[in-house]
Amino acid sequence: MPHCTRKGCGQNYDLATNDPSSCTYHPGAPVFHEGLKSWSCCSDVNKPVLDFDEFMKIPGCTVSSHTDEAPEVPVPSIKTSSVNSGLIMKEAKDGAEVYSTGAPKIVSPKPSVHPPVEAPVVEDEDDLDVPVTPGTFCKRKSCGVAFVSDEVNRIGDGDKTICTYHPAAPIFHEGSKGYICCKRRVLEFDEFLKIEGCKKGRHVFAPKLRMEPQAEQFTDCRVDHYQTPKEVHISVFAKQVNKEKSTVTIEDNQIHFDLYLPGSKRFRRTIVLFGPVDPDGSSYKFYNTKVEVVLKKLDTRSWTLLEKTTRDLGNISLTFGVGGRTGTIGGKDLVLDEQNTNRVN
Repeated sequence: MPHCTRKGCGQNYDLATNDPSSCTYHPGAPVFHEGLKSWSCCSDVNKPVLDFDEFMKIPGCTVSSHTDEAPEVPVPSIKTSSVNSGLIMKEAKDGAEVYSTGAPKIVSPKPSVHPPVEAPVVEDEDDLDVPVTPGTFCKRKSCGVAFVSDEVNRIGDGDKTICTYHPAAPIFHEGSKGYICCKRRVLEFDEFLKIEGCKKGRHVFAPKLRMEPQAEQFTDCRVDHYQTPKEVHISVFAKQVNKEKSTVTIEDNQIHFDLYLPGSKRFRRTIVLFGPVDPDGSSYKFYNTKVEVVLKKLDTRSWTLLEKTTRDLGNISLTFGVGGRTGTIGGKDLVLDEQNTNRVN
């Protein structure tokens, strides 16, 4: 089948059914300005777009019959200047007259343009479980192969299963057109569409759906604690913690939490402890709704706070123990350390 060469069409067509309403195309030229892409013939109807794939999907604005004739390329007009324009006469030492075109123009150097940073290319894969309608074009850039059948285009190692394409995005800079993945650059848009792919692979007629990774989000969790004369119990209320990735690190005077939660959430906190502890005698355990930590004190003095502070708290050293029901945060009965017990008595 012949291939239509009209801009915006590019389909294979049957000569027997080709009529004046078969082709929808753009009679104008593409317009690329400051990243925006549009067609000169319908820019007032179809808004400019940023993405090149979206630009290629802009529907044509004119109806006609298909053609395989090569599009006419306008020849730029070249302005010639008069031979005698701007001549300046100079007199040599021997009296002969010498003519020149004047002082040469000094062209200031163009500022250097840094090449675009090439982002990592994540290529699509063909989902072989999805049925494809015959005539569907390969989704890879510059391929243009129409689907015939699974046996011809998707299964095995036949010649028609091989896709020649551009893996990276197109680039348009100061009238030059090409692809980031290869060096060739052209000026005309029609020539750009003919740039042969620089990589070979498999066709993609039905791209697999990719799950975009969620950005990690730091969150806060409620932290409660209570103490006995020998231990400090800490509860971090974090639901469904990933036990494989999360860590709890206990040191002599501080504890580090790095907990991974559902929905790409993460809780990270370091607590500088009010008093010294024995890391070897301390422990922690993951539950479905929280993380429990038991810190073994190095002495039996009461902790006024969980975290060490530089503020003057005065002569306060009360211990809230577990005189109530086992497993509660805090207790019903007040437990005093040895120093405060002597004061009360």
